[in-house]
Amino acid sequence: MAAVQGGLVESVDKKDIKTEPSEDGGGNNNNANDGKKLSPSPGAGAPAEGNNTTAGAPGDKSTLLAVLQFLKKNKLTESVDILRREAGLPEDSPDSTGGDSSGEAPGDAARNAGAGGADASSLLGRVAVSSSAVAPVPKAPSEDQPDVNVVLSAYSQQGDPPLYKVYYSGLKKFIESVLDCHRAELSQVFYPLFVHMYLELVYNGHENEAKAFFDKFSGDQECYYGGDLHVLSSLTKKEHMRGNETLLDFRTSKFVLRISRDSYQLLKRHLQERQNNQIWNIIQEHLYIDIFDGMPRSKSQIDAMSGSLAGEGKRDANKAKVYYGLLKEPEIELPLDDEDEEAENEEGKPKKKKPKKDNMGSKSKKQDPNAPAQTRIPLPELKDSDKLDKIMYMKEATKRIRLAPDNLPSICFYTFLNAYQGLTAVDFTDDSSLIAGGFADSTVRVWSVTPKKLRKVKSAADLNLIDKESDDVLERIMDEKTASESKILFGHSGPVYGISFSPDRNYLLSSSEDGTIRLWSLQTFTCLVGYKGHNYPVWDTQFSPHGYYFVSGGHDRVARLWATDHYQPLRMFSGHLADVTCTHFHPNSNYVATGSSDRTIRLWDVLSGSCVRIFTGHKGPIHALAFSPNGKFLASGATDGRVLLWDIGHGLMFGELKGHTDTIYTLKFSRDGEILASGSMDNTVRLWDAMKAFDDLETDDFTAATGHVHLQENSQELLLGTYTSKSTTVIHIHFTRRNLLLAAGAYNP
Repeated sequence: MAAVQGGLVESVDKKDIKTEPSEDGGGNNNNANDGKKLSPSPGAGAPAEGNNTTAGAPGDKSTLLAVLQFLKKNKLTESVDILRREAGLPEDSPDSTGGDSSGEAPGDAARNAGAGGADASSLLGRVAVSSSAVAPVPKAPSEDQPDVNVVLSAYSQQGDPPLYKVYYSGLKKFIESVLDCHRAELSQVFYPLFVHMYLELVYNGHENEAKAFFDKFSGDQECYYGGDLHVLSSLTKKEHMRGNETLLDFRTSKFVLRISRDSYQLLKRHLQERQNNQIWNIIQEHLYIDIFDGMPRSKSQIDAMSGSLAGEGKRDANKAKVYYGLLKEPEIELPLDDEDEEAENEEGKPKKKKPKKDNMGSKSKKQDPNAPAQTRIPLPELKDSDKLDKIMYMKEATKRIRLAPDNLPSICFYTFLNAYQGLTAVDFTDDSSLIAGGFADSTVRVWSVTPKKLRKVKSAADLNLIDKESDDVLERIMDEKTASESKILFGHSGPVYGISFSPDRNYLLSSSEDGTIRLWSLQTFTCLVGYKGHNYPVWDTQFSPHGYYFVSGGHDRVARLWATDHYQPLRMFSGHLADVTCTHFHPNSNYVATGSSDRTIRLWDVLSGSCVRIFTGHKGPIHALAFSPNGKFLASGATDGRVLLWDIGHGLMFGELKGHTDTIYTLKFSRDGEILASGSMDNTVRLWDAMKAFDDLETDDFTAATGHVHLQENSQELLLGTYTSKSTTVIHIHFTRRNLLLAAGAYNP
């Protein structure tokens, strides 16, 4: 960390950059400076090839026009342009904003986006917005919202209000009378029907009938919808529905139910025989029935996948090809250290270490068949300092402890005492030499956890006096007068919720309630850039494993991909129906996973900006994500206290780890992927046998077109150990390069 990094951030502004950010923080970034950049998403002008997700355009024209008018009224011109292009409206449409805000002719823009979609080396032309569902960005509700009323007008009265209870009770009685094999599947329609029937009554002014309907049937709904029902109970008048995010979620996204063909035909026949148009119309308009052929699913199989704000993910959404393999490591010769040289000079020439190092090198030279092309997205070139760090990593790897159920890691817990500023986030550097904490008092604090103290670079005047050709120049540029065990970084104007060290340990990211992400130099301990794009608190941010790129997610429901030398986002990942609470890069940097309060996990393709996986199954907001070191699997943790395991290639859940009694804040795989560690608000760290979970994987189940999931009840077999702190919430855990487990949290007396 002694080297002065002159690269990515400082190279910005070498050429003229002209940007006119729009009010929604999206803006354009027509940058002509040097270096490779991500190409525009095909979603910006032309559909991505092989992308099964829709652009999110509303189905009927009146809704589309209402959305366009609403965006135009709020001067979101770029969003209007993108929606108009993806919906196929002509340029002279009355809802057009009269030109492309990027300064290009619309035809040229579409042509450039289409041509550049597959060329990762083309210059960034515009901010790309990709969406797999309509997810309105929350805005401050105005007093008069005629456009929203157009959207709500679909809740026209279908029948006599007092009969709503009769309709619902009749369907309930029918479903309870069918065969057991169909009952569990058909019971899925209760919740979305209940919500839409209640909203119809409220919208049409039948307040008393709506209250009676809610009181009678709300108790029948699944317990994991309790939070949504609490919000729904506050909507008792038509005026309450204006600008309500939960309502707009239900109205603009269809609730997805996965039902066997036999069960669906049974339901359809019953409603047609009873001529129950009221319920049938709601099913047709507001529900998406994902029908599959085969045996109906059991209650446990349905419960495993349900619980999200919009039902289960569609099976089609998880069929896109995902290149989950690791990138080929650069070939770096590993120099012999002193011990090896001594060993070679001995007559017997014992070489115990060298074969291990050769194995490490040969392992990295193999190309993973599931890996993306090396040039699929542009990655920063390795500098000399990066190569030195990789050599250090390889040397450390030869001394790594091989973990197993009978050889668990040692754990070192860092407790933040007297953290009255309110510790909200923690991160360790990859080499475990630094630890940083984000606090509710808007500060970021960095500590050295080694004897080496933190020092700033000398002033410019002093640097001119240094002999730049000397061997120890990297030491000479550091000012010993500034040496201390910790540094405090000031700049945010709200609590800091997310922090992340860069892989080279030269930079630190922090995200805050003030809506900004800041990039800090760990050479000067000053803020280099303030990234503004989010309109609301930013809950999390994380650096790419290869540096240069980083991702952020916040209350505006959108995750954004950034590059350190661009002050506008390269991609905007839109599709979640609630806050994006956590973000995580795939080990090959080609994909980003996001967890949300809508209780879903989405996997996004960095190149195209499209959503390639939707995972449902959690019963509460998701707060922790972790990829396995080989890139094949994803672990997630949420407020429901469960850890779920996902197979990325097949797009299915294959494991459930139960044991925690409170929100899971952090997850981490060991360096070789044998052990999964989880930290929770229940003041414990738990270790799980990840290798056994992966080995027990029944890949035959994944070939079934129905997407059935058979979760084994083997949590107790997989739990290797529970480590309890006295009164410290576990906020972050980290495996060192030698597989020592570090954990951190604030003591709460």
